[in-house]
Formats: sequence, C-alpha cells, structure tokens
Amino acid sequence: MHLIVVHEHVAAVDMGSNSFRLQVGRIVGNQIYPLDGLKETVRLAAGLTSDKTLDAASQQRALDALSRFGERLRDFAPDAVRAVATNTLRVAKNGPQFLVQAEAALGFPIEIIAGREEARLIYLGVAHTLPNPRIRHLVVDIGGGSTEFIIGQNIEPIRLESLYMGCVSFSLRFFPDGRVSKRSMKDAELAARRELQTITQAYHETGWQEAVGSSGTAKAIRDILELNRFADGSITRDGLERLRTRLVLAGDPANAGLQGMRPDRVPVIAGGVAIMSAVFKEFGLERMTFSEGALRLGVLYDLIGRYHHEDLREATVSRFMQRYEVDRRQALRVSVLALEFFQQLRPDDPVEESVAAQFLAWAARLHEIGISIAHSSFHKHSAYILTNADMPGFSRRDQALLARLVLAHRGKLERVQPLTRVAPEWLLIFCLRLAALLHRARDDAPLPEILISATENGFQMQIDRDWLDNAPLTAAVLAEETQQWANVGIEYKLRSRRPPRSEGARG
Repeated sequence: MHLIVVHEHVAAVDMGSNSFRLQVGRIVGNQIYPLDGLKETVRLAAGLTSDKTLDAASQQRALDALSRFGERLRDFAPDAVRAVATNTLRVAKNGPQFLVQAEAALGFPIEIIAGREEARLIYLGVAHTLPNPRIRHLVVDIGGGSTEFIIGQNIEPIRLESLYMGCVSFSLRFFPDGRVSKRSMKDAELAARRELQTITQAYHETGWQEAVGSSGTAKAIRDILELNRFADGSITRDGLERLRTRLVLAGDPANAGLQGMRPDRVPVIAGGVAIMSAVFKEFGLERMTFSEGALRLGVLYDLIGRYHHEDLREATVSRFMQRYEVDRRQALRVSVLALEFFQQLRPDDPVEESVAAQFLAWAARLHEIGISIAHSSFHKHSAYILTNADMPGFSRRDQALLARLVLAHRGKLERVQPLTRVAPEWLLIFCLRLAALLHRARDDAPLPEILISATENGFQMQIDRDWLDNAPLTAAVLAEETQQWANVGIEYKLRSRRPPRSEGARG
C-alpha cells in the first residue's frame, strides 16, 4: 500500500543540533526544484546539560523557530510535510516531552531519526546534486551533535555511519570559553581521530574516488578558505592547516580577521575545524568538494519516492522478512484478516490510502521475526528487534509503533501501557491480535464470517455459533480475551450468532 496523493509543493524541516532549516520544493516528475528556504540558528546542542536534558532556553529558541516555520507551512497538507530531528533529540532524556510542544508549534508530526537513517537521507540529498554520481563518493556531513559518513554510488549508499561528535558539542567541550589554543585544538583533533579510528579501516577497504562535504560546517569552511585565498573553491589539507593556524594564533575566532566568518559561526567554528582536520588525516584526504545537497533535500526526495511507489520502508520490511526467515504464508494470512477487521472498524478510511493500515500490514508481516531468536516469548524478541535494529526509511517513532503493535499481538496487553484507553493504536492492536489468534492453526482452513464493530467503550466480535462449537480451543481463547482487554480498561464483547441457512463458510 502507498499514499497516492501527489502534491505539487512539498516541504522538509530539518531540526539539526546547530540550525533548524525549512526547505520548500516543487515536484516536477521525479525532480525537486527548491522554491523557498528558511534557516534559524537554534544551537539546540548547546542547551544539552551534563545529565542529557534540554534546558529551558534552548527549548524556547527551538519552539520560536518552529512557530515561524509553522506559519510558512500553514496551508500545506499533512502528508506534504516531513519534519525530522537529529542527534540532540536522539540523546535528550526530556526529548519526548519537548516533542509534544514542538509538534504543536510546528503544526506537523516530527520524527526523531536514528544516526544511520540520517546518514542515508543525507546521501540521498547529496547524490541528487553530484555532477558525476556514477563514481564512488565519500560524503562527510559535520553537524552540530553528530557527524555522518557515507560511501555511495549513484543514489545507493554502500556504507553508513554516524559518530557522536559535532561542531557544537566539540566547541563546548574543548573551547568552552570561546578561546582557541594550540593545546585545545590538538586535544579536540585527537579526540575526533580516536572516534574516526573505529570506522576508517572499513571505509578504506570499501574505497572511494572523490570526497564531498555537505551541510553548514563544510560550507562555512569552504567559504572561509576561498574568501581568504587559502584554497580555490574546495576544502584542501593545506587550506585547513592555514585556517587552523590562524584560529590558534588569534585565540578568539572573532578576532582572527577572516573574511567570510559569519557571526553565527564564530562560537562553533573551532570544533568544526578540529573535526574536519581529523577527517582529512584519518581518511588520508587532500581535497574535498562541497555539495549543497543535505539532509533536508534528502528528506524531500525520500518523500516523493513514497509518492512514486518507491517507498524504502516497503523494501526494508521485505528484507527483514527474508533475514529473519518469516513464514510468508502465515504472515499473509494474518495481514489479510487484520486489514479486513480494520476496514470494518474504519469503513471511511480506505486501506490503500491509510497510513494506519499501512503500519498494521507491516506489523502483521513482521510479528514473527522474533521466532528466529527463540519461540518462547517470540513477540518480545520481535519487539526488541523492531525497536533497536537499523530500519532504513523508518523513524524511531515508526519503529516504536511497530514494536508496540507486535508486542501486544499476544500475551498480556498491560505490556504496552501507558497507552491511554482512547489511544488510536488500540484499534490496530485489536485487529492484529484477533487475526493472529484466529490463524494460530497456521493452515488455510476456512473461517466463518466475522463481524467486527466498535462499541462505546471498546470492540465487539460476532461469530458463527456452530463454528465456535466445533473449535473449542479457539472459542476458549476468544472468551479469555475479555479479561485481557478489561485489564487495560477496554471493553471486548464476544457474541455468537446463528447464520441464515444460505450462509456458508468463506476461505
């Protein structure tokens, strides 16, 4: 299933650790033409305290920026906007609470994406701007709180990594008072090199033909090197060394007398230069070009890929089914029945266009992946995999939703608390749970007509009495479900009925 509505204008919001950016684009065929862009220097990572919570000031800066973005996006359809948050909100302990306010300010859902998913989207944006995407590229994106490294060819990434180091976090750690010394620069560079040594061997073995930098730090360094005649429009090893020396001699980047040093870059330039210098040394680079493509452009291309039936999430689900040797016939049985129940409960929400139905179908296809670990409590193993695995195309929130659906498809429903009694996920859980229960025999024996409906306080199932009499095990389990749902404050009624004589079984 895929969304079929294609909008002329789409928008991406990139909530980075240093800057928030909004990109509006126009879709023409399979290409995006940028129309409008906004940037707010929020420096979210600077508000991350020692105990990994966001302070009030940084939260307010973020909410103010998102409110302004929200005004620009006011007339956009919900599925024409995709907002993603990166490293700082990945690690902030109070991130989930802040996200509620952030979504209210923006007016759209916000996804916190994992590091490798961020790397994939960055490469997708960069790949669409490369003059020769057929050759193999090493892409380096130094953000505020993390740095992503990708080797890719055409639009396919080959290697993806995200390291926990960025221009904001390193500037705060090694240059806390804004002062740059020979010692602090050396310490910052060595710390970055130690991080890089965990990935450099594998990257060298894979190999690349050209190095490309993307996003704000690479652009700032490229511009400073060019405007001060340290390099000719690219980032070079010699140019970096000259910039590094100037910063150390000046002691304060604001007093370095460098052309192109924007005020918003002054507090974070030293951390960015230290990381970039380490990258050049560990990867053995002499030169790096710059690409205007970045995370927000990758988000837009990923969005239109979903419109054009190229949804990476669908490919990811198929790969997981193969990797974990899912019984495909059983997954299909459960998926078909769960979607039938969904359609009965939500008759005005066509399955082919429904996001909720899409997640229900994915959960049905993946609910047994944990069997590959152990059959006992396999639903717990399935949920653990879905929570923690790298799943290209899925945000952390997406993965958490899939994990909750799968965890709740059998066993105690209290495990998915603290879902509120009125949470819309209960409808999906009901459909998946009952479908899996009715197909527990794992065969193609026909089922009777089953009528599902919503009640004021929960759900009701009506099923053929004769069929129940001939399936005592299933009848007992269906009856036991009443208590399971009562334990989470939701009503479940099982009603048996005698069908008209003309009714027959269905397959």
